[in-house]
Amino acid sequence: MGELPKVVANFVEQPTGVAWPTSEWPRSTCASQRDLEDVAAEAFGSELLGATNAVVVIQGGRVLLERYGGVLEFFDRPAEAVDASSQLLSWSMAKSMLHMIIGTLVDGGVLSPDQIAPVREWSSLDDPRHMIHIRDLLAMRDGLAFVENYVVGEVSHVIEMLFGEGKDDVAAYTAQLPLAHEPGTFFNYSSGTTNVLSRIVADQVGYGDAYRAYLDQQLFAPLGMKSAEATFDPTGVFIASSYVHATALDFAKFGLLYLRGGQWDTQRLISETWAGTAQLPHSLDEESGNFYSWQWWVTGDRYGTYWANGYEGQMINVIPAMDALVLRFGHTDAANYPALNEWRHRVLEVLAKEFYAPS
Repeated sequence: MGELPKVVANFVEQPTGVAWPTSEWPRSTCASQRDLEDVAAEAFGSELLGATNAVVVIQGGRVLLERYGGVLEFFDRPAEAVDASSQLLSWSMAKSMLHMIIGTLVDGGVLSPDQIAPVREWSSLDDPRHMIHIRDLLAMRDGLAFVENYVVGEVSHVIEMLFGEGKDDVAAYTAQLPLAHEPGTFFNYSSGTTNVLSRIVADQVGYGDAYRAYLDQQLFAPLGMKSAEATFDPTGVFIASSYVHATALDFAKFGLLYLRGGQWDTQRLISETWAGTAQLPHSLDEESGNFYSWQWWVTGDRYGTYWANGYEGQMINVIPAMDALVLRFGHTDAANYPALNEWRHRVLEVLAKEFYAPS
């Protein structure tokens, strides 16, 4: 499996005197503002990174930098220039939002990571999938033979699930797959696994409108994420593998919730114990060299950076050691993800120069 970094979950309290951004984000600048602006500009002018639509940098609960560029293409209306009001697509960052929603049920004693996953297709004691636990699903170690391949024309369960035969029932499409590995023994990143988890949530909170209301009551409304819209399949299951639309600054509120350990203003939305599971890696992804926790990715860097990650380089980076968030939205080819990670590192180095400067 590879050696996992030793990580202790770390959170940062909202600084005294800094308002929570439920209605509006506080803003500031830093001594290294010009360097920060320069490195942000690299994301918009780099052929390697492709088209960047938004970059947001937050430190100490205040927006230090917010920049937009490019256009959003639509099938049913003309393209629109990206600005602060644009609803950007999460892609797999929605998985991390499902982590939060599952946390509300675990904290409430409704679900447990240690229980056998209550999936109807696996209910027979003779079915080897019956031994898949919720923690296996959270960690992408369920063993299902799901192929996460984004190349059209090749075997791709994720494309078939989202756009082909599985699109009308994303969880059932995945749940019918056989095992390729014994549950708990092998990491295999799988968008289908997240949708199986999402149906487990639906079985507890209700489908369709009831599920949508639960997302709003537990997450979007308390944070003031007024722009956020989740997409559901025809069965009423949140397609948590892929689809939340929101503005960049509303996505940043979600990042701040985890930076603050599940606390939002006077409300505790999830326990620190649950929020901390986002930072604790269970697997090394051999291909990328990154670590995976429970529906979040972990860098293993000296700042404790972990992030919600989406197709083509969407990212909400949570950096506890510097009380910071770095968000980027755009379209980067997978072959150039290393360049995107290097760009993130340059942003963090600018913030570190500011944060660790002698007083």
